Amino acid sequence: MDIYQSIAIALYFLLMIAIGFYSYKKSTSNVDEFLLGGRRLGPVVTALSAGASDMSGWLLMGVPGAMYASGLSSSWIAIGLTIGAFLNYVLVAPRLRAYTEKANNAITIPDYFEKRFRDNSRTLRLISALVIMVFFTLYTSAGMVSGGRLFESAFDMSFNTGLILTSSVVVFYTFLGGFLAVSLTDFVQGTIMVVALILVPIVVLSNVGGVSESLDLIRTRDPNLLSFWQGATTVSIVSLLAWGLGYFGQPHILVRFMAIEKVSQLPAARRIGISWMIFSMGGAMMVGLFGIAYMVANGTEISDPETIFIYFSQVLFHPLIGGFLLAAILAAVMSTISSQLLVTSSSMTEDFYKAFLRRSASGKELLLVSRLSVLVVALIALVLSLNPQDTILDLVGHAWAGFGSAFGPLILLSLLWKRTSRNGAIAGMVVGGLTVLLWIYLDHPLKDWYAMIPGFTLSFITTVVVSLLDKKPSQEIQTEFEEVAAEVKAEY
Repeated sequence: MDIYQSIAIALYFLLMIAIGFYSYKKSTSNVDEFLLGGRRLGPVVTALSAGASDMSGWLLMGVPGAMYASGLSSSWIAIGLTIGAFLNYVLVAPRLRAYTEKANNAITIPDYFEKRFRDNSRTLRLISALVIMVFFTLYTSAGMVSGGRLFESAFDMSFNTGLILTSSVVVFYTFLGGFLAVSLTDFVQGTIMVVALILVPIVVLSNVGGVSESLDLIRTRDPNLLSFWQGATTVSIVSLLAWGLGYFGQPHILVRFMAIEKVSQLPAARRIGISWMIFSMGGAMMVGLFGIAYMVANGTEISDPETIFIYFSQVLFHPLIGGFLLAAILAAVMSTISSQLLVTSSSMTEDFYKAFLRRSASGKELLLVSRLSVLVVALIALVLSLNPQDTILDLVGHAWAGFGSAFGPLILLSLLWKRTSRNGAIAGMVVGGLTVLLWIYLDHPLKDWYAMIPGFTLSFITTVVVSLLDKKPSQEIQTEFEEVAAEVKAEY
């Protein structure tokens, strides 16, 4: 590893650890602060934290790699995600923020489901907590794999060494500072990511002679790389667009909406968040696309398309700047891992330990359990990461589809349709999650369709049908729903 790159990475790690110590002193006196930051986030931190926790290592590795390999036909995923993120801010964020506070201050998604539907059996809480445990284990593992591959590709370290180094720093600041540490590090990481993704395409373009020259070079390799349609089928386009449906069910993003200080701050957060996403996603796409032009112009090639960003950080920049760019990948990886660790530990603490084992547990005891849960989840994900079989984009895609299908329809319907019933919620969640697992792991002729499509569709239909067949929710539930709707209308 070059000395300058070592300095840049070391400074980045020290900054993350410093934020962990700051957050430990500032806002971890009780479990509510550790898991949700006391609902005191402002719009800027909310927006960048939601974006950074959303866009894991696949943004700087998976997306450029897909563009490098397939050209513009792979950009449908960016279109789908941007539309999905915008609708999430509009349809879900304001009502979820208001509803979770009104529903006896629910601080996790399973906690919200239980209180929203007055589920005294605790079935909803148990099933949704299990969904979080299963799919976040996959998701956290994907992030750790990204970190391991970064150190393997960029620093000539072993995959396992990079895996352990990345995971250790993330676990340390999450263990110490909880939600505030995760949110503040996300803010820093989101800033680093967008700067890097604007800088790299500009330098690549200047190196090959500008946009026009780049497009000509790409055409010499394959004119179809500049077509949104060539090589893309109806199935592939619909499948890539369907990624946007996943936003409605991602706990690590939804919890940011729950933590903002006021509903009235969400429009500002939406503008900042969507702008950040457009620049970041657009930059990632251009890294891969103009990377084709660079390789043609210089008569070279890379063996793994997902390392194109790493390659540019090494050949086009001074090692100190290159170290900063590599820190951007670490930022993307670590911001998502920390968010997933915290949400999973929240579920283990609130939805298993407190709900089923120790209802009378003190705040200090729950705070300790939350911190220990971070360690347990990290260890399980680390073990699963030691022998990765899929690409980063595939690993993320499986977990994204799982959450989007199990939680997405229920989140939407619980916030927008007061007729949604407890039994409808349970049935829809189970059908969505199982459909994704069966679609991914069983052999069948429709594998080309993204698992989100059947999962989300069947979950939505099941929730509606079972709710209509079920008895109407109580007057108390309907009144609460109407009060939340009126509050959001007044503030948003």
